[in-house]
Amino acid sequence: MLGRSSSFRPENLGQDALRLIGNLCFAVFVLLVLVFTIIAATYNSSAAVIAAVAEESEPEVNECNYGVDDPIDCKLPEVFHLMMRHAIDFFKDIHFYKFGKPTTGAEDGKTCDMAWRFRPKDAKRAGFYKDYRRFELSRSANCTYSVVSVGEYHSGVNAKKKKKIKAGTSYVGDKGLVKEKEEKVVVPEIGEAVNDALPVVESEAKFRAGKYLIYNGGGDRCKSMNHFLWSFLCALGEAQYLNRTLVMDLTMCLSGMYTSSKQDEEGKDFRFYFDFEHLRDSASVLDQREFWTDWGKWQKKDKLSMYLVEDFRVTPMKMKYVEDTLIMRKFGEVEPDNYWYRVCEGETESVIQRPWHLIWKSRRLMEIVSAIASKMNWDFDSVHIVRGEKAKNTEMWPNLAADTSPDALLSSLRQKIDDGRNLYIATNEPDTSFFDPLKDKYTTHFLDDYKELWDENSEWYKETMELNNKVPVEFDGYMRVEVDTEVFLRGKKQIETFNDLTNDCKDGINTCRTAAS
Repeated sequence: MLGRSSSFRPENLGQDALRLIGNLCFAVFVLLVLVFTIIAATYNSSAAVIAAVAEESEPEVNECNYGVDDPIDCKLPEVFHLMMRHAIDFFKDIHFYKFGKPTTGAEDGKTCDMAWRFRPKDAKRAGFYKDYRRFELSRSANCTYSVVSVGEYHSGVNAKKKKKIKAGTSYVGDKGLVKEKEEKVVVPEIGEAVNDALPVVESEAKFRAGKYLIYNGGGDRCKSMNHFLWSFLCALGEAQYLNRTLVMDLTMCLSGMYTSSKQDEEGKDFRFYFDFEHLRDSASVLDQREFWTDWGKWQKKDKLSMYLVEDFRVTPMKMKYVEDTLIMRKFGEVEPDNYWYRVCEGETESVIQRPWHLIWKSRRLMEIVSAIASKMNWDFDSVHIVRGEKAKNTEMWPNLAADTSPDALLSSLRQKIDDGRNLYIATNEPDTSFFDPLKDKYTTHFLDDYKELWDENSEWYKETMELNNKVPVEFDGYMRVEVDTEVFLRGKKQIETFNDLTNDCKDGINTCRTAAS
């Protein structure tokens, strides 16, 4: 039989119960002390945090080490943040993408220059813009900064990015263009330094390895700019199809329809009107003067051959496997069979795609567009008013003159544009005082209101003169059309002559497109 332990003897039960109760009470006491200690520690910690927060929230006594009239340090974070906030509040009609750090402005030490990239809020045209402005600042006795005023477009010249202009290099490889294709959409950046230097071939070996296409002669010269582009893009499209470098003539003839003399004018530079940097960086092209210089040096030595084509009906498809270094298309003197664009007609039309995306308007001209829009704070409506010879030809446009008279315009625009708005008027009417009656309801703006943007003191004037061997360049009729059109397209509301102001057809009587049934 299992013996019972002495601790469970009846005579010991009372003592065991007392001992158990004592241990239990001691444990409870220890637990209470522990809980109290934790509570006390937590309370002290919280009190310390609260005290610290309270200490931080107390107004800090600003020890201002500057005098009110001392020069302002534009690199101070509070100055940078103030200028950013002020720009965002001041320019309500643009989206900011990036601010540059402020730099010192004028020597008086009271101004800072800052640049930024932006897009208009209601932009219908793809592109980024760059502006740099001069901010006049003030400082109070306790070193609180404030903005006194903001300068005009591109007034903050010390914030302008200085870009070194390097000579262009060719992109000629074993078989024409050798570049990685980028998937992202490329948009123009207006306001950046332009590098439209001519491309060159770096070595004899690279020239020998290249394949080239050149169009020679033809009747396209001195035609309208639309005609020129239609033909030029045919040549560029064929060069891309054949995987060859297009050898192009950058010297253009401007039609008399765009010149003040009303005569055709030779010697114009492609870069006056179009963004050659974008074309050069996106396609394989060479200036023909550079090409013929290299051809003369290396053609015989390297036994380079030329394939001559004198009939535009020889399609690109038939020349796909031509191995000669140079393909020359030579055009005759009989118009219209000597137009370049004839190459892209017929069966070729479905094969050659004109690369319109490679032709951008000159960024120097687009800089003028941006300046005009900025002077109206990008908050304006626009109307395109066609008059001129069309308004005089009542047989083809019987209603145009009456429909674009000041009284008729006031009646038409009243329903479309609110009173008091900035109204940009793009027009071929030479006498802008014709539109004076509109000033009673709108703040009117015309291209010639901004002549300082292309006069002899402007950046455009200086840069185009550099391109033109130090000879001043006229701001000609086609440049005016480009700028006028682009400003019009940046209006928040855009009113067209033939769509909105008159029932006459754009191309004359009975030429209006019929509505699709």
